[in-house]
Amino acid sequence: MPTALIILAAGQGTRMNSDLPKVLHPLGGVPLLAHALASGRAARPERTLIVTGHGAEAVASEIHTLEPGAEIVHQAQQLGTGHAVAQAAEALAGFAGDILILYGDTPFIRAETIARMQNARQSGHDMVVLGFNAREPGRYGRLVMTGDQLERIVEAKDATPEERAISLCNSGVMIADAKVIMPLLERLEPYNSSGEYYLTDTVALARGEGRSVGVVTCDEAETLGINTRRELARAEALFQERRRRDALDNGVTLTAPETVFFTLDTMIGRDALIEPHVVFGPGVTVESGAHVRAFSHLEGCHVSRGAVVGPYARLRPGTEIAENARIGNFVEVKNAGIGDGAKVNHLSYIGDAQVGEAANIGAGTVTCNYDGVMKHRTVIGARAFIGSDTMLVAPVRVGSEAMTASGSVITDDVPDGALAIARTRQQVKPGFARRLMQKLRTARARLDRQTGSTE
Repeated sequence: MPTALIILAAGQGTRMNSDLPKVLHPLGGVPLLAHALASGRAARPERTLIVTGHGAEAVASEIHTLEPGAEIVHQAQQLGTGHAVAQAAEALAGFAGDILILYGDTPFIRAETIARMQNARQSGHDMVVLGFNAREPGRYGRLVMTGDQLERIVEAKDATPEERAISLCNSGVMIADAKVIMPLLERLEPYNSSGEYYLTDTVALARGEGRSVGVVTCDEAETLGINTRRELARAEALFQERRRRDALDNGVTLTAPETVFFTLDTMIGRDALIEPHVVFGPGVTVESGAHVRAFSHLEGCHVSRGAVVGPYARLRPGTEIAENARIGNFVEVKNAGIGDGAKVNHLSYIGDAQVGEAANIGAGTVTCNYDGVMKHRTVIGARAFIGSDTMLVAPVRVGSEAMTASGSVITDDVPDGALAIARTRQQVKPGFARRLMQKLRTARARLDRQTGSTE
């Protein structure tokens, strides 16, 4: 059955106390909205529609990055969830299939849960609502059941004492036949304490037409919505806990799991070893058998099998570390390829460069890649040896098996097998250091007498 995914992302999130739209606040290194999109992909939607409202321009800009094929519909006035979904009616006119409704601030809906909802829908229910048994039902809407049929959803503030005693609560997530739910949206009325058009009211309307409405349940933690900074912090802790557990279960060694931080798309192969205090930004893949040492930060990079990174290394976007390469302490690599078995072990910056296999980059080496306007590329050949404190002024090429002398500033290409020395000749002046220091001390003593200084 074709599926259209609708994600509601129009809310202002006033309790976040922020100028940033709520769905753009980061969780696991990416906006909350990215988590909802990831959940929705489990349904294999033919179309994805995102309803924007507050901060629509900023949200739309992020959508173009996260999901370029998504359709954006706008809710000019935030008049409730039913009103929000109705904004997609025109775009979905004539659509035959299921509509899955998710929320941009609810990041933990699992693929398995969506699959169970789809199965329940295909088993004969016209609509399926995701529910959970709450330990403290409090503010949640209650699911009023008759047997296996959901009769209605009652918001907590509109519920009777008997209804508030129900512990089966509404997550807001729903899947329904498009030809059933879209006409029901047109019949919604704001007969509630908030004066809003509730999506939940479609359940009672469907039952009034004799439709079948089922419920699938999940763990309460899966339905966690983000409305405050405290909830966002709690969600981050929950996200990290899950990702650490998944990594360990998948054969990754984390020597101090509680100190390692992941993003939504971090991929680490089994038998990789991750030491304490490692932070993974977006877009990182670490292959099986790689070793990331302590206090390293990786973002937008690929680390191959057998490579060792760190400690105290920083890998920035566009970095490719080949098999058995070594990136050592206080080394930064950006938009560069480090070849098989190459070594960049100490205190170096390698940016916009290609380092050949088995090359050795000495301590303090810098690829001078920026001229103030444009970036330029450095190429270092296989088995080249770059002496410590070499400045490679790009664009420049050092050939295979070539060498640079320590302290050189390389501005011209170095042929294969050649040695480049680019520094002034050393001069030695016997006794000059003692004479200079005596002169300086005499001048300082004279100044101290004049000023009365005792330093």
